[in-house]
Amino acid sequence: MPTLTPYENYLRMMRGEMPEFVPSMGDGFGMFMTMEYSKDWRPALGTTTPGEIWYDMFGVPWVSEWNAANGSLPAPGQFILDDITKWRDVIKKPAILEDIDWEYCASVDLPKMDPDRLVSGGPNVGIGYFQTLVAFMGFDNALIACVEEPEEVKALLNFLLGLNLEMAKEFIYYYKPGMFSLGDDIAHDRAPFVSMPIFEDIFEPMWRANTAPYKDAGCLASIHVCGKLDELIPAIVDMGFQAWNPAEPQNDLLAIKQKFAGKFAICGAFAGNGPVCHPETTEEEVRAYVKQQLDLYAPGGGYAFGGYVMGPPEDPETAVRQGWINDEFEKLRYSYY
Repeated sequence: MPTLTPYENYLRMMRGEMPEFVPSMGDGFGMFMTMEYSKDWRPALGTTTPGEIWYDMFGVPWVSEWNAANGSLPAPGQFILDDITKWRDVIKKPAILEDIDWEYCASVDLPKMDPDRLVSGGPNVGIGYFQTLVAFMGFDNALIACVEEPEEVKALLNFLLGLNLEMAKEFIYYYKPGMFSLGDDIAHDRAPFVSMPIFEDIFEPMWRANTAPYKDAGCLASIHVCGKLDELIPAIVDMGFQAWNPAEPQNDLLAIKQKFAGKFAICGAFAGNGPVCHPETTEEEVRAYVKQQLDLYAPGGGYAFGGYVMGPPEDPETAVRQGWINDEFEKLRYSYY
């Protein structure tokens, strides 16, 4: 029988040590910030009504995509910035940031948190640097701006970075987090959205600077980036991140796992938008896929299971398929170490 709790076991993986049993990504999530204005804080939380538009702290309109687990995306065709050189006229410090009483927020939040888990998260405006640029401008204009006006893009992102670093200082002081999480979906299914030179020139410095105060405070660090980004992983490891989710299987995850053994954990390794969510895929096939991924990635540690079904969250079929995945994982997770 294991001697560690699932959370203690997850931390062992994060620290580059061998876990007693296969961790789940869900084992490692401590309580995130729960400040009263969190609905304005992270558009990725989604809305409760399909098609409903709501506005974030910068005035970007967002809608939910019900078929993609109710994830949010900027409302198509309603972008607030069409000329990167005019960003100073459009993008202002959100009023919501002017009067945060951090001491009060911590006094409300911290008693609600599980004392056996690390305080995790990290308050950032928008959703990462690439995604926030896209939220302001749309993909086409954002990518064109990176090529034609890189200095203006950097000026805008440094403005956002400054806001994030102001909050990081207060958050670290009052919340004393043990883990920092950064999310920025800069890749699609086949490659990063930007070239390696553009990543190194524009986005890597933002990620690195945003992460630095948390690493200086002794925090563990986890990054969320969907898509195929093998070529970015060495830089991500160098920034001090110890884990990556959802680490989708179109990447060469075995090579990454081997190269950075003991330094960097693969969390996920599961195609939740693949056959597991197709109506014609049987229960036996879903369970077989869970075992296949565990057999591939569990040996040697450095891995946390992250099985999911990308589908409407209130569709009963989504819940049924998620149940098969969870049940099969729980049956197998103690069989590898």
